[in-house]
Amino acid sequence: MPVVDSGFRPAWWLRGDHAQTLWPALFRRQPAIDVDWERLELDDGDFLDLAWSGPQGAAIVLLLHGLQGGIDSHYARGIMRALNDAGFRVCLMHFRGCGREPNRLPISYHSGKTDDPQRVVEHVERRYGQPPWGAVGVSLGGNVLLKWLGERGGGSPLRRAVAISVPFLLDAAARRMARGLSRLYQRHLVGSLQASYRAKFARIPSPLDVDVDELDTFHLFDDQVTAALHGFAGVDDYYTRCSSRQYLPGIRVPTLILHARNDPFMFRDTPPEADELPDAVTLEVSDDGGHVGFIEGRVPGLARYYADRRVAEWIAERDA
Repeated sequence: MPVVDSGFRPAWWLRGDHAQTLWPALFRRQPAIDVDWERLELDDGDFLDLAWSGPQGAAIVLLLHGLQGGIDSHYARGIMRALNDAGFRVCLMHFRGCGREPNRLPISYHSGKTDDPQRVVEHVERRYGQPPWGAVGVSLGGNVLLKWLGERGGGSPLRRAVAISVPFLLDAAARRMARGLSRLYQRHLVGSLQASYRAKFARIPSPLDVDVDELDTFHLFDDQVTAALHGFAGVDDYYTRCSSRQYLPGIRVPTLILHARNDPFMFRDTPPEADELPDAVTLEVSDDGGHVGFIEGRVPGLARYYADRRVAEWIAERDA
């Protein structure tokens, strides 16, 4: 079945969309991992910062983080540690501008920019003689991953993939984030985008004539900055071309999508229907879990992270 009920059971002391979403961001203790940094120089003069962890010589899993995320995101080290414990070496690709310093070019990253993960896959294959075994994408990174897999179809070198809390329809996600308490997430994330814009264009000239302080919603920022910098005709063109839901039928890599119906970043009808999913894709849905939460645990304060465990289980199914 392409759509299945999740085995996730939320902690009784941490139920609800906002509780599941905020608790790990505010209180999660990060597991200890050893990280090796690599700077991948790109042909266009820019670079990507890669954070590596896990045993040398092991099969490699590429990790794509969410909006304004990176190695310090609350989910990153947990996923990396779970995969390391399962015997994988993980490469966390920081999107342009999300690494250890602002990127060099005016362009940055966005929800549909699939050429950079493709470059990392090619780099891994050149350096290690084989492409990554699998890939994991979280939130925006999940949208990028699903779009990329759909674009590549049967030509993808990956063997397994997982996407967590994917927005699927970017316009719907932007409208959802402008409603109710979800506006708090929008304020935080758009504020981070504004700060990144100011930091980068304090070092290089901006090609845009905008006051980013006035662009206080995703719709405004994506129209005046994201779309303008990356060659889209406007926000509607960007959202239409880069939403991952339309690319799902092309996926041929065994792919697990973890989704909570109460994700406060999207509407309940945002995920795809069963008839949109190819045989290779399994959509695992839970009633609770929030956005990149999926927190279990019987003892208050002692959380267990279902997504970490489920990612490692799925990626490790080598004979599937």
